[in-house]
Amino acid sequence: MIPAVALVVGIVVGLVFKPAVPTGLEPYLPIAVVAALDAVFGGIRARLDGIFDDKVFVVSFVSNVLVAALIVYLGDKLGVGGQLSTGVVVVLGVRIFGNVAAIRRHIFRA
Repeated sequence: MIPAVALVVGIVVGLVFKPAVPTGLEPYLPIAVVAALDAVFGGIRARLDGIFDDKVFVVSFVSNVLVAALIVYLGDKLGVGGQLSTGVVVVLGVRIFGNVAAIRRHIFRA
């Protein structure tokens, strides 16, 4: 219940205050969102499998976002930021779809 309320409060706060992302951080926002979605879907899958641990979820969430941002940052410094961003999105996208497929199988038995 608390996560759902926090999600609703976060959406309302975002819609009311319309926070702006600093220009220097704009390349990292999509990667951070995809990394966060990977952790969220992994957490949902773990919950359905009965192996969810909140500490593991928080560490996974923060580390996914930081590692993805670090990879993109290093890519920007090396001049291959676009390619590394694409690589991060592909890897995390594959993980997200794998977790969504497992969630679907668990819920619908199909």
